[in-house]
Amino acid sequence: MATDSVPAPLGSIENPIKFKDQDFRRLLEECLKSGELFSDPVFPAEQESIGLPEDPDPVKAIKWQRPKEISGSAVFVEGTIGTTDICQGQLGNCWLLAALSCLTMHPKLFVKVVPPNQSLSKPYAGIFHFTFWQYGEWVEVVVDDRLPVREGRLLFSYSHTRNEFWSALVEKAYAKLMGSYGSLKGGNISEGMEDFTGGIAYTVDISSRTPPVLWRSLTAALSRRSLLSCFIQAHSYQDIGKVTDDGLIKGHAYAITDTDKVKNASNEILLLRLRNPWGFVEYRGPWSDKAKEWDAVDKAEKERIDLKKREDGEFWISAEDFCRLFNIVELCSLNPDSLDMANAPASPSTPASQAAWTISEHEGLWVPGSSAGGSRRYHKTFWKNPQFQLILREQDQTEEEEEEEDEDDEDDEVEVTPEEKKRVEKQKQKAKQCTVLVELLQKNRRQKDKLNFLYVAFHIYKVPDELQDVCLGHDFFVNNRPVGRSGKYQSQRGVWRKLHLDPGNYIIVGSTYRPNKPGDFFVRIFSKTGNTLGTQEFTCSSGFLPVMATPVTPEDHSRVKKTFDEETGPDDRLNAKMFMKMLNSALDRDYHLPLETCRQLIFGEDTKGSSRLSREQAETLLSSVHKLQSIFFQFDMDSSGTMSPFELTSALEAVGMQCDGKVIQLLSERFASGELHMPFHSFVSCFTRLRKLFALYDSQTSEEVKSKGINAWLLQFVML
Repeated sequence: MATDSVPAPLGSIENPIKFKDQDFRRLLEECLKSGELFSDPVFPAEQESIGLPEDPDPVKAIKWQRPKEISGSAVFVEGTIGTTDICQGQLGNCWLLAALSCLTMHPKLFVKVVPPNQSLSKPYAGIFHFTFWQYGEWVEVVVDDRLPVREGRLLFSYSHTRNEFWSALVEKAYAKLMGSYGSLKGGNISEGMEDFTGGIAYTVDISSRTPPVLWRSLTAALSRRSLLSCFIQAHSYQDIGKVTDDGLIKGHAYAITDTDKVKNASNEILLLRLRNPWGFVEYRGPWSDKAKEWDAVDKAEKERIDLKKREDGEFWISAEDFCRLFNIVELCSLNPDSLDMANAPASPSTPASQAAWTISEHEGLWVPGSSAGGSRRYHKTFWKNPQFQLILREQDQTEEEEEEEDEDDEDDEVEVTPEEKKRVEKQKQKAKQCTVLVELLQKNRRQKDKLNFLYVAFHIYKVPDELQDVCLGHDFFVNNRPVGRSGKYQSQRGVWRKLHLDPGNYIIVGSTYRPNKPGDFFVRIFSKTGNTLGTQEFTCSSGFLPVMATPVTPEDHSRVKKTFDEETGPDDRLNAKMFMKMLNSALDRDYHLPLETCRQLIFGEDTKGSSRLSREQAETLLSSVHKLQSIFFQFDMDSSGTMSPFELTSALEAVGMQCDGKVIQLLSERFASGELHMPFHSFVSCFTRLRKLFALYDSQTSEEVKSKGINAWLLQFVML
């Protein structure tokens, strides 16, 4: 009996998200049926898609042409996919093309990005599709094949043979995903690697490994289908792009495409094969294409490693010279186990880890004044950063099995004594731990022709049992140190750390270095074995305790009595204008309340529908406003006469109201008109609205309302 197959989850590689809702199959069928070539309305063949300043010289005007218009022998793929299919054009995106060069070495990964059965021959409709990983989801991007051309040549990426177009179309699809070609200008290779594989990008300082150890590590990583690249650090902006005496380019991304070893008369030489995405300008030192060192190597050996003595951007270099000339290796691993290669020698025959990895993924926001609390240096606001709960229950290894050492924690400079080391080792032998890998990625930081990455990091705190399911506040973070962290704040898309933690409950806090920096971010957590990962964005509970109004002072009592005796009519009640006059006579000029705020205060009282106050109500409100003013003074930390949302949170807690970050954000938008700081009269309005909403919620008898909770109630009505 046949059963319907369950569709793959949306966002998986089998069922990717359709970018801008463009369905490749449907669009292809429509074009084939109509006989018209596809023209993409989402990414038009116009200057806005280029995203770079237009050249005023009419000779250099950009034309958009399809492959067959550029080359009569144009093909999508010529023969097999190879690193020399990719050459960099007039765009500073070597980081992307180096990652793409790495990808060509892994056919199973390549077909995820470049789906098969695409061609420039029949059935041809001028439409192609590619798939990229974006923050936990695979996204399918559709493009037409109109490419920017200047003076008869492709403006950007091209193939070495000039008649192969798959790499130019991949580049166009990625540019569409990022907003424009200009958005690809400058970046880290790790970005491209992650977006081509969904893997974890990692940086290795070459000086921290000896040449043989590094060579073995890179060999093992390549065997595990990791993508590898490298570069020479430029120490100044002027150094970027400079060609060294050895023919290497500073600040430029190279793909590491292979490792091997050859024998000459006396030694075994460890080699690495690199590729310059430009497709030309090669290394000229020992073991380069035409170097004399090859004269002592057997012809069969040279054929085995496919030595090519031509200017195609690809070359061999010895491990010794590589470690001397290059500074950084960037790799991207599909499995966290592959990351161990960065810290210990490995062999290609090393068996894959038997333990499975599960992934939990979450998104978050840094909202100025609300959830953008900055680093631990800003202790008054750090606790406002988004908190994610991490629950680790099953141990996957004992510490004595663990050979990997974490990278030196750049935040800690404490020297560990031998005695302390022994004590720690003894504790390690007793405890079993859980392996987790946490990665924090910034989202949407490519803007037109520049990068705008924030300095970001994350910290992990152990949470005691008595604080489970509680929003951790200022005091907790002041009195507790993190048990794990990503390291120094870095201005790059992602930071990560592999950790070994005791079973228990933890909080992950992702933050920017400075507070009030807006941004979207993505967190993913890899957990080993069958560990229960209860990771979720932490939502703080909201509750209300009535404000304890201070007793009415004799001065206030006299003020109310005088106002009522002089201003009220036979009903002995005060209207909004009279109440405003009385209130402001008791407040400093800078803290006077406008008529609208006074009306809100009155509407918050039970006036039996008259919108006028009795003597008792006027006395209570006057006393409450005095209390609110004293709280406002107390929490206006910088004495600015205004209150930031950070200060608002503490001030509301002082009057008995605890609200989560989303509610605080809405309150700020509602009562501070979207500004970062709130004046006193807005604080009074905010308090008055919340007090009324809490009271209405308490009076509700609807099970539906109660089941949704106070947070949902507040989010529904705060903005009204």
